[in-house]
Amino acid sequence: MMALLATAMVICYAHRGTLSVAAPFLLKELNLSASVMGILLSAFYWSYSIMQLPAGWLVDRYGVKRSYSWGFGLWSLASAFTGFAHNLVSLTLFRLILGIGQSVAFPASARAVAQWFPDKERGTVTSTYLTGVRLGQALVGVAGAFFLSKYGLKFFFLLTGILPLLWLLPWNSFLARWEKEPVATPAHTLRSTPSQRATFVESLKLLKQRSVLGIFLGFFAYDYAWFVYVTWLPGYLVMERQFSTREMGIYSSVPYVLMSIIIFLSGVASDWLVRQGLSETRVRKAFIIAGLAIGCLIIPAGMVEDKLKAVWLLTLSLAGLGISSPNTWTLTQAVCSKSMVGTVSGIQNFGGNLGGIMAPVLTGYIAHTTQSFALALGLTGAILIAGMVCYCCLISRKVVQ
Repeated sequence: MMALLATAMVICYAHRGTLSVAAPFLLKELNLSASVMGILLSAFYWSYSIMQLPAGWLVDRYGVKRSYSWGFGLWSLASAFTGFAHNLVSLTLFRLILGIGQSVAFPASARAVAQWFPDKERGTVTSTYLTGVRLGQALVGVAGAFFLSKYGLKFFFLLTGILPLLWLLPWNSFLARWEKEPVATPAHTLRSTPSQRATFVESLKLLKQRSVLGIFLGFFAYDYAWFVYVTWLPGYLVMERQFSTREMGIYSSVPYVLMSIIIFLSGVASDWLVRQGLSETRVRKAFIIAGLAIGCLIIPAGMVEDKLKAVWLLTLSLAGLGISSPNTWTLTQAVCSKSMVGTVSGIQNFGGNLGGIMAPVLTGYIAHTTQSFALALGLTGAILIAGMVCYCCLISRKVVQ
């Protein structure tokens, strides 16, 4: 199960990152400006964000296997056909479809962890599948640089979109047996009865609760910074720091590899502290706040003149986000009942992906207007500071339906 979740996240973020890697080439081929590319990069997050709440609700209502399978198939085909888009409208359409399909990934993964793993192991399990997020980003950077230079855009998108559909075979075979039987004790029943299942409208009211609002706003800040990296790191390295295509492939991939290691260590360390008897909520919050503070190194990264120093600062900043990453999800699981994890995770990811909508557009606009990314990276650091305040001050109570 853990391996399947991690592999799915590798594929998910490889598909998500294909356009970012191809962006410098599309800018020339379609004669697009940085600000227009910023809008195109954000298009994925328009549909992805809107679909988070219904996706989380659907996962809680209809199960992990079915919802993840349909979402995976839809997004893989959308990614494959992106290479055949010949103008801004068709590119935007395929990115919107990709966002609809991928909206299920995090609510389904969070629900799977809550259903099938003990509470004191969820940091480790969550960090394991989250390493797939960063490895997917690193993989598409390396593979993209190779395929784009050798074979062009169409082959790159087609191959990376079609081959991953093989993942559906072991997923459906394994989950067909696993999801039939709950593994928890009656006190921690995994499936809600029909009378316990909230309607979609009722699930929206959870935002009135202080802890849910804190999760929503705090994850907005985290994801704003994350999506600045996901959507603009390759372009930033080429356009502002003047790296070659080969150098871009290396320096846009290595930081994610380090981040993946940090994510796993953070999940293991936070679980260990919880097993020692410390408050799970306090432990998760402490890791999140410390990681966001380190993430603020993105500010000096945009100001230094030496391009290698900038890369190192960006790498450390991403490592800080890696410290926060697994704990943003396990904190949600800690303050929610199992029957609500998918729904609240959807709310969390909805807030985060509002940042996903804003980050590429604002970053591209600021870079185009000022002819530099420095101000955009400084704004990202300020948003991270606001996120630290939200996690510290708002999340303290259990979420109740």
